[in-house]
Amino acid sequence: MSKPAFEYIVVEGPIGAGKTLLAQGLAAILDNDLLLERAADNPFLPRFYADPQTAALPAQLYFLFERVKQLKALRQKDLFASAQVVANFLIQKDRLFAEAVLDPDELELYRQVYDHLVTDAPTPDLVIYLQAPVPLLLQRIQERGDPYEKNITDAYLRKISAAYVDFFYNYNDSPLLIVNVEELDFAATGSCELLLDFLNHRLGAGRHYFNPREIMNIEDE
Repeated sequence: MSKPAFEYIVVEGPIGAGKTLLAQGLAAILDNDLLLERAADNPFLPRFYADPQTAALPAQLYFLFERVKQLKALRQKDLFASAQVVANFLIQKDRLFAEAVLDPDELELYRQVYDHLVTDAPTPDLVIYLQAPVPLLLQRIQERGDPYEKNITDAYLRKISAAYVDFFYNYNDSPLLIVNVEELDFAATGSCELLLDFLNHRLGAGRHYFNPREIMNIEDE
């Protein structure tokens, strides 16, 4: 399989969409570096899910600082070698969560910090946005059994999913591939290869949509 002509690929989507699995699969097949956000390292995240009102701001600032630190390391690496990277986070999406969970005063403080820190983040060559129905997201979250995620509610997931839709509706910084993952399991053999085949043969600049059911129906005709 030939490699798609992308040096820096970002996989994004709401909690439970499968972005880490896809990023890991793409990085393994393409032999690229893998850059993962480390949600489990955030000491404020369990507190946030238990009591969002008191822990939202420190949880968001921790994520922001860590993501900026990771991207700075990536940019420094680029000074010495051509890095091919697959990541499971887009730094600009940090604002999406902040706007969804912070009160107005906290959001203003967060925006000041964000504007100061996020000044020269690298632009991906491709962003892959994973979409799934909220009941499926909730099912996947429950199945993976992370203790700090047990308090995630249907209402919270709907709010975050809607924020993702709005964010990517207006996103034009990179080529964008929107993927319907309702019937796509990136842990299953062949799923990542199917997506890579689409990237190799059918993807140009702009916005594109990938529905595995439609692709398989076309190939069966």
